Amino acid sequence: MSEHYKPDGWPAVVPRIITDDVPGLVAFVKTVFGAQGELETQMPTELRIADSIVLVSDGGGVRSAQPSFFYVYVPDVDATFERALAAGATVLEPPAAMPWGDRRATFEDRWGNLWQAATVGG
Repeated sequence: MSEHYKPDGWPAVVPRIITDDVPGLVAFVKTVFGAQGELETQMPTELRIADSIVLVSDGGGVRSAQPSFFYVYVPDVDATFERALAAGATVLEPPAAMPWGDRRATFEDRWGNLWQAATVGG
């Protein structure tokens, strides 16, 4: 198989969030997860969180906004959780130790997306 089937540096699976408020959601993800990327208006915004990519767009009038669910590994789940709350997220589960070794928190952003932030062995 040719290695040129996807852009260099991209994983094979790239989640995409469709929202009615691209600037707001992009700001939330950048604030909470330290995502890198610039807001785009004529194409999906590409956000990089560590070694992952998430695309955020308005669906171009073809796709409707719909909530998504993400499990994101972060260096410090407690700090990420606090940033999420400060950015307006709703608590679903405060940070706690999971039986498989992750310390995990679950929250919902104001666009209806669910986020589980976790740190291994935290």
